[in-house]
Amino acid sequence: MFSGRIFSSKPTRGDVVVFRLPRDDSTDYIKRVIGLPGDRIQMKDGLLYINGTPVKRERADDFIDDENGSPEHVRRWRETLPNGVTYDTLDLQDNGFLDSTQEYLVPADHYFMMGDNRDNSTDSRVPPERQGVGYVPFENLIGKAQIIFFSIGDGEPAWHIWSWPWSVRWSRLFTIVR
Repeated sequence: MFSGRIFSSKPTRGDVVVFRLPRDDSTDYIKRVIGLPGDRIQMKDGLLYINGTPVKRERADDFIDDENGSPEHVRRWRETLPNGVTYDTLDLQDNGFLDSTQEYLVPADHYFMMGDNRDNSTDSRVPPERQGVGYVPFENLIGKAQIIFFSIGDGEPAWHIWSWPWSVRWSRLFTIVR
């Protein structure tokens, strides 16, 4: 396991970071920093609110998922955080399980993480006691993600190298994380 930290400073809102899962520090996760210490975060009808203000969201072209052999159109939205960071999110369904949440108050020295695939992300919206992420303490942060080096489909263990020709997501390899 890696010891130490790559961060030379605290992350900023919108950074995509690698961190040790608070409930299991042998597992690394990668998510986007949405909430900083002291922030109030909430989802209302699929819209992200930071400190009571809705995050700007614009419809983008559908994402076409063809991993299962037949193309599936998934709604894509472009969000712009208060600091100007822009990124795309996916919306698989209306009124998903995490589309409307309580308001979360991010504790001191902790961060609120969310995945960009909003209806298919175990992130800070799910508490650790429900096998989620919860708030992430600063000491669990490893570093900022820069590039996708390797990516395989869901459910396939990376050590099943014999399945790589079918399970590797070739289009994602060596893409820049933004």
